[in-house]
Amino acid sequence: MNKQFIDSKARREFLCNTTMAGLSALVPAISFGYAQTDARFVFIILRGALDGLAAVAPYGDGNYQRVRGALALPAPGSADGVLKLDGMFALNPALKNLHALYQAKELLVLHAIASPYRERSHFDGQDLLENGTDAPHGSLDGWLNRALLSMPAAKKQKTDQLAVAFAQNLPLVLRGEQKVGSWAPSRLPGTDDDTLQRIAALYSSDEYFLSRLQTAMSTDAIAGEGGNRMAGNANGQRNNSLASVVSAAGKMLKQADGPRVAVMEATGWDTPANQGAEQGQLFLRLADLDRAVDSLRSELGPVWQNTAVMVATEFGRTVAINGTRGTDHGTASCAFLAGGAVNGGKVIADWPGLADKDLYQGRDLQPTMDLRSAFKGVLATHMGVGESVLETSVFTNSHSAKPMLELVRKI
Repeated sequence: MNKQFIDSKARREFLCNTTMAGLSALVPAISFGYAQTDARFVFIILRGALDGLAAVAPYGDGNYQRVRGALALPAPGSADGVLKLDGMFALNPALKNLHALYQAKELLVLHAIASPYRERSHFDGQDLLENGTDAPHGSLDGWLNRALLSMPAAKKQKTDQLAVAFAQNLPLVLRGEQKVGSWAPSRLPGTDDDTLQRIAALYSSDEYFLSRLQTAMSTDAIAGEGGNRMAGNANGQRNNSLASVVSAAGKMLKQADGPRVAVMEATGWDTPANQGAEQGQLFLRLADLDRAVDSLRSELGPVWQNTAVMVATEFGRTVAINGTRGTDHGTASCAFLAGGAVNGGKVIADWPGLADKDLYQGRDLQPTMDLRSAFKGVLATHMGVGESVLETSVFTNSHSAKPMLELVRKI
């Protein structure tokens, strides 16, 4: 076909999309938002339902060893034992970096906590966790997107710099009226620098294409994953661990004019069979989470002092082991809040106990705290979202979930 008959707009959109795909980053899903503040907020969603009793063992509960059976973790001080937090609770031995943060008063543990959801569907539980209402599918947008709209900078400008997603698909928690961008792992071979420069030169007079190419190249450079380095490791395999995601995220978050809010997600927390205790599949996932938080802390450097990282899941798992050496879908779990801005070194729990009579529906850890209270507290004290807005717009029908205002120090 003759050159003059080529639709230039279609051509540049095709090249733009193809090149952007080649430039996109490297691992699970993450989303960011820029605001005129030094505070950073990171939300890590653990999809699949984390066993909170495995992540944070209530070793001091007299019923713990009995009800957990083969999943009970060794006591503090023993070989492969749990890492003591206080006289009741201890971290899984995979969480060594989180334990160090706790000792440095940069980690809070919240236990027996849950969203308002009381059924056991992953899809509905995750939807409610992210939509911020009291019912699955109660909203088509997410609570964090609504919160971004209420941040001072968002009222002055509508920009996709306010939130950027590390995701193939934008997480529900960031969908909504506020514009957001995205940055996801490429599934195509990496594009070499020479090719990119030739494309840039060819379209140097095309403002539409050139601006998008430059944005993609700049983002890729910040993440430290330029050119062929994006293609994978020496064996041609991509590193899809959460730890490698937050390394790239940290590079962006610490930029003076970069994003201020991040949402990441990690899958694989459903453990219905062969869950393991001090070793096994859940131990390995917890170790990856532990490395991820430490990688973020290291990458952020001094910015870590202004950062709060919330880690939560859609619901917990059964107290007792099942017939396939795993756990079934449950109710309450644990959550973590880490960062230099956190009033850490504490476990926050209204512990319900593990006696048979104390379990939810006779099988699950009883929820005694609302996750929305923790989210509200961080957004109010750390990100400057008004408490009235949190109740009426961000988390509708949440009057009973009072904000926890002492989780994060003022910066």
